[in-house]
Amino acid sequence: MIKVALIGYGKMGHLIDEIANAHGMEIVAKVDPFLLKNEITKETVANADVCIEFSQPDTVVQNIKKLIELKKNIVVGTTGWFSHLDEIKKLTKKNQTGFIYSSNFSLGMNIFFKIVDYATKLTSKITDYDVYGFEKHHRQKMDSPSGTAKMLTDIVIKNSLIKDIPQFDKLDRKIKENEFHFASIRAGHIFGEHIIGLDSPADEITLSHRLKNRSGLAIGAILAAKWIANKKGFYNFSEIFENIIL
Repeated sequence: MIKVALIGYGKMGHLIDEIANAHGMEIVAKVDPFLLKNEITKETVANADVCIEFSQPDTVVQNIKKLIELKKNIVVGTTGWFSHLDEIKKLTKKNQTGFIYSSNFSLGMNIFFKIVDYATKLTSKITDYDVYGFEKHHRQKMDSPSGTAKMLTDIVIKNSLIKDIPQFDKLDRKIKENEFHFASIRAGHIFGEHIIGLDSPADEITLSHRLKNRSGLAIGAILAAKWIANKKGFYNFSEIFENIIL
C-alpha cells in the first residue's frame, strides 16, 4: 500500500483522506500550519512515499521546495504558482525526485482537454468558426482566470491558425481577430464549469465540462500519486493522463 502525506488539509485534503484507503493508499501524515498547527519537516513526512499538495497559492512554492529538499515525490494540485515552473523543474532534476502538477486533476476535465484539442484542430481549417471560452467558479476561488482556463487557452492557441493572443480582461473596444477571449465569473457555490464555443454564420458548437463535486479531482490526484510514487521526473498530469488511466 502506497503511503501518502497530505500537505494542506482543507476541502481537498479531507476528501482525499476519506477515499484514499479504498484506492489502495494509506495516509501517514497530514500537514497544515493553519488548521493542524504543524509544518513540513523531515519527521512529519518521514514515512511518506509521495506527498499530495493542495494548499494555497501563497504557500505552495515554499512547500514544494521543502519537499524536494527532503527527496519526496510530489503531486501538486494548488494553482497560482506556474511562474516558478522552470525553477521547480530544475530543483526536481537536481534532487532526482518525481513531480506531477496540474491545474485540474479531474478525470473528466482531462478527457475534455482531449476533446477540445481535437475539435479546435478540425475547426481551425474552417475559417468561418470563431472560438471563445467561458468559465464559472464559486466566489471563494483564489484566482481568475483559473489555471484550467489557461490550459484550455493554450490548447486553442496551439491549434488555431488565427488566434495567437489570449485575452482574459474586460474589453472596452472591438476584439481583434487574432485575440482569443476567455471570460470568467466568480459567484455562489459553483464547483466549476468551463465552456469552449465555436461559432460560425451557419451554426454553433458548444463544448462544456461541469463539475458536480470534487470527487473526480481527488481520484485523479490519487491516481497521479500511485503513478509517480516510484518514478523520477517532472510531469504535467494532462501529458501523461493516458499512461495513468490505461
